[in-house]
Amino acid sequence: MAERLIGIIGGSGLYEMDGLEILREERVRTPFGDPSDRYILGRLAGRPVAFLARHGRGHSLMPSELNFRANIFGFKLLGAEWILSASAVGSMKEEVKPLDILIPDQFFDRTNGRAGTFFGNGLIVHVSVADPTCHVLGDVLYRAGRQVGATMHKGGTYLCIEGPQFSTRAESRIYRSWGVDVIGMTNLQEAKLAREAEICYATMALITDYDVWHETEDDVSVDSVVAILRQNAATARAVLRAAVTMIPAERSCACAHALRDAIITAREKVPAGVKRELAPIVGKYLGE
Repeated sequence: MAERLIGIIGGSGLYEMDGLEILREERVRTPFGDPSDRYILGRLAGRPVAFLARHGRGHSLMPSELNFRANIFGFKLLGAEWILSASAVGSMKEEVKPLDILIPDQFFDRTNGRAGTFFGNGLIVHVSVADPTCHVLGDVLYRAGRQVGATMHKGGTYLCIEGPQFSTRAESRIYRSWGVDVIGMTNLQEAKLAREAEICYATMALITDYDVWHETEDDVSVDSVVAILRQNAATARAVLRAAVTMIPAERSCACAHALRDAIITAREKVPAGVKRELAPIVGKYLGE
């Protein structure tokens, strides 16, 4: 049986993977345009992986410019069944400190009009994202972090804002009153699209700051974020190397058949062109 591909999305400060045995780079074309960069395919800790720099190598794309649909669809075309993501975030809880890692299992959307679905144009699909991350993959990341000695927090809500600006002080205080755990700019669309693509998805939120709500800590800035990122980039890579060895050979979670009961459009009414473009996702339900 062929080994299943594991996708890795590197966020701010994580543009490459130490220890990755690179076999090739591949530029993938999708119906939704170009992904953020070329995918780097190889082996990490003996497992086949495809790595993508979320913001492009050199960090040339801001959160609002990311083509989330192309990024996730590209992983689907490559055959990825899991995606491990890493991203820099601010903490909204005193006990979740800079340099810690939190594995969120919920999201709250404060973005503005980002493309967050593959569907439409005659094919209507309502996928459940009540639990938007894969619990199996989340457990893997948490255990991997503990194994390498990182300070880990399991579960929590990731508030996704539009950016690219950091929060105002008023916004930060209101967000904190909502009970969210971390604040970032990228992961919500990835999670929803991965679910639509029937790819398992989990992310590790790398804590860099306390946003601007904390009374005794410095306000978040690019300088402070980059300084912390340099410190925890090595930890993040170690977690990912450990995590890929823990991912099971076969999937037993519901992510693998998320579309099974989600397609509402009558099969005979789906436009042929839409069916053809989305065949990597819906082909097994609508026919190739």
